[in-house]
Amino acid sequence: MGTANSALIERDLRVLWHPCTQMKDHEWLPLVPIRRGEGVWLYDLDGNRYLDAISSWWVNLFGHAHPYINQRIRDQLEQLEHVILAGFSHEPVVELSERLVELTPEPLTRCFYTDNGSSAVEVALKMSYHYWRNHGQPQKQRFITLSGSYHGETLGTLGVGDVALYKETYKPLLMEALTVPSPDCHAREPGVSWEAHSREMFRHMEAALEAHAHETAAVIVEPLGQCATGMRMYHPVYLQLLREACDRHGVHLIADEIAVGFGRTGTLFACEQADICADFLCLSKGLTAGYLPLAVVLTTDNVFDAFYDDYASLRAFMHSHSYTGNPLACTAALATLDLFRDSDVIGRNRILAAHMAEAVAPLAEHPNIGEIRQTGMILAMEMQQTDGRPFPFEERRGIRVYQHALTREALLRPLGNVVYFMPPYVITEKQIDHLATVAAEGIERATRR
Repeated sequence: MGTANSALIERDLRVLWHPCTQMKDHEWLPLVPIRRGEGVWLYDLDGNRYLDAISSWWVNLFGHAHPYINQRIRDQLEQLEHVILAGFSHEPVVELSERLVELTPEPLTRCFYTDNGSSAVEVALKMSYHYWRNHGQPQKQRFITLSGSYHGETLGTLGVGDVALYKETYKPLLMEALTVPSPDCHAREPGVSWEAHSREMFRHMEAALEAHAHETAAVIVEPLGQCATGMRMYHPVYLQLLREACDRHGVHLIADEIAVGFGRTGTLFACEQADICADFLCLSKGLTAGYLPLAVVLTTDNVFDAFYDDYASLRAFMHSHSYTGNPLACTAALATLDLFRDSDVIGRNRILAAHMAEAVAPLAEHPNIGEIRQTGMILAMEMQQTDGRPFPFEERRGIRVYQHALTREALLRPLGNVVYFMPPYVITEKQIDHLATVAAEGIERATRR
């Protein structure tokens, strides 16, 4: 580690507590201080570079320091940096709302802003429960979720999540959701298609709705991909069946597209592949192309109308964040939508996704790769023992891939034993080939005894 990197690391470790980190690891696993970014590359203080294969936690769509987004934010900064959104408004938030309503299915007509994904999910949960309360059904206060789901790390979102690593410690503080088995197609029997497996797994959701619809406010799912639990994936037919069942049982559907929205799955929004619309659509991450914190919940006039009344009725949705609808963040989002509008991003992504599949295809023969799975611009490779059992989590095989990748100009951050690519959309075929080579090398090193 060079002199400039080491000096900043020393200062960092005296004062910082990093997210999702056992800080003791940094006694042997050096931090990587970044000075600047350009396109798919991140540059540290000593001049080393790293290809950002995970889009800096899945947020960066069009590369770092994109000239157009930069300029739009600079222009806005000269006009208005922030203003309270209660009782006030501004052009960027209105235009962004108009464009999101236009891009999403017709029933979604109202935008409620927060500043991060967890907060957006909290809003959707509260709004769903409050809707039923305003309609004289306060008993509808439970939520149904999928095993392996992840919706954030605030207390409400942990309550409807199912990743023990994040949830177990805080269980006494959490509401209890109804959890049904996920349609995760990694668990399908040999020879069974994704569609057949997803259809079969829906029987668990149907049974839960039949038994608990009277006390359930909403079902919440991550459409097509459960990212934090290891990039687990399923077929769109599950969403079709779920939408029909929620309508039949009188239960809301919350689509958490925070990680999978904005082109990640091969369509602008994942729900498009099932031709369905949720009652609440939660968006964040790629909304601003990774520039600034912003999240939004889109919902329907039907939901909005349940809260519209005289003040004295106390039916209003009393939820707020200081930076709700921040003008700079909204401007970054508008610039992001411009880039989708002005070029065939989705079409180009399909070409890149096909190239990713081709580049890693030889790894399917590796004795320690149990599955290679892909949905659009999300590709995952599951490391396992040669007898098919998972590697013990204590062995931390994924960290070995991460360490090797850093020596080969790549940022890969596996989820446990799952190595994945979720790159910016400006990546090239040559850069994908490099990632595939680095991943193959890392997997080989990581799976050695």
